[in-house]
Order: sequence, then C-alpha cells, then structure tokens
Amino acid sequence: MAAPQLIHEGQATTRARVIRSGLFLSLPGLGWLSAFLALPCAALAVLALARRGGYGAIDWTLSFDNFRRLLGFGLFGWSSDNLLILARSASFAAVTTALCLGIALPMAFWIVDRPKRSRMVLMSLVIAPSCINLVIRTYAWMLLLGSQSVPVRMLRFIGLVGPDASLYPGAVAVQIGMLSCMLPFTVLPLFASVERMDWSLVEAARDLYAGSWRTFRHGILPQILPGLVAALVMTAVPSLGMFVVSDLLGGARTMLVGNLVQQQFGSASDWPFGAMAGLVLVAGSLVSLLALVRWGSESVGVKR
Repeated sequence: MAAPQLIHEGQATTRARVIRSGLFLSLPGLGWLSAFLALPCAALAVLALARRGGYGAIDWTLSFDNFRRLLGFGLFGWSSDNLLILARSASFAAVTTALCLGIALPMAFWIVDRPKRSRMVLMSLVIAPSCINLVIRTYAWMLLLGSQSVPVRMLRFIGLVGPDASLYPGAVAVQIGMLSCMLPFTVLPLFASVERMDWSLVEAARDLYAGSWRTFRHGILPQILPGLVAALVMTAVPSLGMFVVSDLLGGARTMLVGNLVQQQFGSASDWPFGAMAGLVLVAGSLVSLLALVRWGSESVGVKR
C-alpha cells in the first residue's frame, strides 16, 4: 500500500520523507550540541561519581559520596556550609535578576520613546561596558567601592556607611558588580520587544477605561512577554554560575557555587567534588531555563 501523500512547501511528498529531510537538516545543530553540551555533561556526570585519591589523583570507584558531601554529610558529621553556598548563589541570582528587570524595563521604554537617531546612540552606551573585559570592569568596581573612594566617603558622610566600613569586599559589592555585568543582557531583548509594540492596543485599553495596571496587564505585557522571558533567561542563568565577580569583590566571605567549583578544580585539586558541584549548577540552570520557557509559552497560549 502506497504511503499517503501530503503537500509540503508546494510539493507532493510523504511524511517519512519530510521527517528524513528534517533530521538531515538538523544534523549540524545536533552534532554541535552533542560535541559541546551532551558529551561534556556526560563526562562531568561520570567524573562526579568518582572519588579523590591521594595527592589529587582520581579514584574511579563510582559512588554518590560527592553528592552526600554537597548536601553536608562529611567525615565529621553534617555541615550546612555547602547548602548555604547553594542558597546564597540562588538568592544572589534572584536579586540580580529582579534588580536588572526593575531597571531595564523602564529604561527600554524610555529609549524607545527617544528619536530614532538617539535610540542607537543610547543602545550603544548600554552595550559599550560589555565590550570591556569583565576582570577590568571588576577591578574598577574594587576601586570605586574601596574604603577611600569618593562614593564611599559620600555614603559615610550622610551616615549610610559606618566610619571604618567599606562596601568592598562584601555582599553589596558583589551585588553591584553582578548588576552592572548582567544589565545590558536584560535591556537588549526588552528593547527589541518594546520597539515592536502595537500601541493601538494600549490606546484601545485606555479608551475602554482600563486603569494603569489593566492596561499594562492586557495591552503591554502580552506584547513584550517574549522579550521578558529572553531577558530573564539571559540574566538568571548566567548569574547562577557567576564566580569572577564574587571572587574579586566578595573575598572569602561571599562564596558562590561558581567559586566552589573553581576552587575544587584549582587549589583544592578535588576534581570529582568540583564536577558534582558543577553538575548541580548545570542542573539548576537547566531547570530555571525550562521553567522560564514553559512559563512564557503558557502565558502567550502556546501549547507544548
């Protein structure tokens, strides 16, 4: 019995032929994902189940000891240090994302409201800091937030900072550094969505006597939601793995999970435990990504 015919791109074909064609076109992307995502994650998972041998060597006796260590169960009883690091990383990422969104959304609307020539200049100013090396920018924040800097002296003068206190090193410095690092990645997708908005829907909501919240909820939010989801993904996911900013601006008092991974692969020479911490970080990033994408799809009525 002949396979049923269907029309695809103006030509008669079969379902099997369309599937084969799609798989063939997907091979480069699948190969790229396999080589640079699936295989490294698989190697990380195997390494995470190994143990640290003598002098930093790897003992390939597979077990879940590293996962138990990450949960705080060690040779000397239970400790909450690693769980506090994970919780601190999640809280810093959440605060950074919220602050970036709170600043970027009004900024995107303000830039779109400017003349067309000014928009490109303003967006260039937003992007310009990202063209400078992250380490250099972080060292600049170290100077600006130090105890003898002008901003800290002003805060000390008005009483917001103690006489001998400084913002660097500390959690405030880390939060400022992460905010400045992530803000351009929040502004860009929001600007793209706001620029394409159909303002007649907003005018229609106002003509129907909708208040400010209802106008935003029904006239603006559905139009900018794709950019909002993209902004959340581009901000929240990298913030979870941040370690350069926290290492330089936070010192030993503000360790995040990225710093924990970096230390295990560096000075501690405990690659299996570092792999387990990195695997948990990757899993947390993927869960956050899938949750944000699912929320965005459900909000715009896309069935998956």
